Amino acid sequence: MEDLKQFIQDEIMNLAFVQVGEDDSIVKSKLLDSITVVDLLVSIEEHIGKKIPQHLINEDNFDTINRICETVQQID
Repeated sequence: MEDLKQFIQDEIMNLAFVQVGEDDSIVKSKLLDSITVVDLLVSIEEHIGKKIPQHLINEDNFDTINRICETVQQID
C-alpha cells in the first residue's frame, strides 16, 4: 500500500506541482480539477492493473490519498 501512496503522491505532483500529505484534500480543496482527477484515476488504474468501478468514483472516495487507497482496496 505504501507503494500506491507514493505513486499517487508523485502523480499529484506531476499534475498539480504540489506536494500533498496522505490526508490533504485534493478534490474538495480544488487542488485538482475534473480533468486532472480523470488523469489521476487513469494513472491509478494503469498502476494497479484494474478498472475502478464507477460506483466507487466520487468526491469522498478520492479526496485524500488515504481515502483513494481505502477505495482501491475494495476492488476485487
